[in-house]
Amino acid sequence: MSPAPVRRKLHTPPVPASPFPYHPGSLLSVNDLSLDELNHVLARATALEKQDPLTRDRILAKRRVALLFYEASTRTRTSFELAAKALGADTALVSNLSSSIEKGESLKDTGLNLRALGAEAIILRSNSSGAAWLLEESTRLPVLNAGDGMHEHPTQALLDLRTILAHLRGGTTKVNEKTLAGVTVTITGDILHSRVARSNALLLPRLGAEVVLCGPKELLPEVAASEGPDSRGGVTIERDFEAALKRSQVVMMLRIQAERLAGLQLDLEEYKAGYQLTGERLARLAPKAIVMHPGPIIRGLEITSGVADGPQSAILEQVTHGLAIRMAVIERALNATALKSAPTSVRTSSARPAKPASRKGARA
Repeated sequence: MSPAPVRRKLHTPPVPASPFPYHPGSLLSVNDLSLDELNHVLARATALEKQDPLTRDRILAKRRVALLFYEASTRTRTSFELAAKALGADTALVSNLSSSIEKGESLKDTGLNLRALGAEAIILRSNSSGAAWLLEESTRLPVLNAGDGMHEHPTQALLDLRTILAHLRGGTTKVNEKTLAGVTVTITGDILHSRVARSNALLLPRLGAEVVLCGPKELLPEVAASEGPDSRGGVTIERDFEAALKRSQVVMMLRIQAERLAGLQLDLEEYKAGYQLTGERLARLAPKAIVMHPGPIIRGLEITSGVADGPQSAILEQVTHGLAIRMAVIERALNATALKSAPTSVRTSSARPAKPASRKGARA
């Protein structure tokens, strides 16, 4: 009689840890930065901002940086370009309307050609979620994510943090898990399509802030409350805009992305009545809060001109902080070997996400 067959349990192999980013100078997600690295970026932003321009422009003299933009951009593209040039780097702008991209060239091939031409880092903006990960995997160059679809916009979250610190924490460049304790940041608008909201929801709660997402259900699904770091909380949903304003020290307004509203039952007049930031609302409910907006602003829709240009507005300050932050991350990208060996630059692998799930095109 034959022996009974040995039955072995089948085990599904564990999902391997994300290999991204391959290059230590890349910034694909705000989660790529440990607290030590975050402090390094903040400190370098301040140091570079204060440095003599004639000395600063020798830091990356004649290094080559490519800007690869598949979407139109004013603030992000210009500040990245000015930041690179302020450090002495040479820049080349490649857009989808003035290159072989228009003829159907893939992101991978475009990136490989930029590398072959001597690019040492690539700054990418794309309407496809995960594009920055694909580009880095293909080129193994440091890639700076300047916004990928509906996924992330890490440097926007960093400049937003620097703006908040300047107003509420004396401009400190040293942060920890309690730096923003007691601070409530309300983000209102088209959360569904916003990579800015996602990056801020991942970053600010790590420093103790409470992020309140506010908007109608058409633009703010309930699942958005799980966007916080490691689902540990710090992100809540509030449908009542006035209730959110009452508890806020920071009010961040987002534009309604009209190009993304197809199929959504959203009445813009009802939206303005419920969620527009007006001078009356601000004075009555949040007279000391700072007002922020990543741009572009649609005056008269999500925010009135009086508020956008008013004394509580930090909108143009955000733009200025963006230049300093982007100088710091470009320097980090091109000096990554030195930074990687520094004790303040040890990555925390558990804070790094896997490649993002596909979230088809969006704009900040």
